[in-house]
Amino acid sequence: MGNPRRDIQTLGTDADGRNPQLVNSVVRAFSILRCFERTRGTPENRYLGNQDIARRTKLPKATVSRLTQTLAALGYLEYSPTLEKYALGPAVLGLGHAYMAGHDVVDTALPLMQELADYTQAAVMLAVPEGLRMLLLAVCQGDETFNLRLEKGARVPHGTTALGRADLAARPREVFEQRLAELERTSTREAWPGIRAGIERARQDYETYGFVFSLGDWNPDVFAVGVPMVSADRTRHFAFNISGRVSVMTREKLVQDFGPKLVALRNRVYEATEGRF
Repeated sequence: MGNPRRDIQTLGTDADGRNPQLVNSVVRAFSILRCFERTRGTPENRYLGNQDIARRTKLPKATVSRLTQTLAALGYLEYSPTLEKYALGPAVLGLGHAYMAGHDVVDTALPLMQELADYTQAAVMLAVPEGLRMLLLAVCQGDETFNLRLEKGARVPHGTTALGRADLAARPREVFEQRLAELERTSTREAWPGIRAGIERARQDYETYGFVFSLGDWNPDVFAVGVPMVSADRTRHFAFNISGRVSVMTREKLVQDFGPKLVALRNRVYEATEGRF
């Protein structure tokens, strides 16, 4: 029998980056749903045909056809007979709503995040790790003229952002090394040394300051500071950050003022939820 207490964070991958303990059909179905993350603009652009999906997922077209029909039958995709293409269905929204409704973290954090955003005149964000990216759950703006074009539901990289580095800094060494290996596989040979150096430096900064930095590493015009929040049972991970213009977000200000205030925000949310999230 399988072990129901297996930690999903420590499931390994083989030499090709695949996980032998995962069900391939489920992985493929979700890879199809992820294709629609990149659809924007006019209503027509929200739709993808099986050929579009096969090209994006690198799956055989026959496999894509079976899976899209199944996902449509379950409500996760909608089929347009006119366009002969698919768009996301309402069942996807139901999953997102169920996820958000199951957590007190966002409701607790939002007023505190907005207060800090107003104080720093910057953007304050809350994110959760999703694969090798961080998924934004909330974004509060303290300066409406400073727009990173990031909103709830957007994803940012692990290796170069303060959110991602905060998440990695709080991981046990075994999981941390596994994440590094996964990130290396998805990075170019030229970019990886710099990405790894930034991640390792962030882990040291976390031990020194209690928070991490991204000083123009992801966006050259933005300095950011990030802090992780781990549940009491160590199974759930979140991260907060403050991102602002390079012209006003100096490293000194981050170290002496904004960083400690972000830690205080994290602590207040943790105490309010008693670490149960």
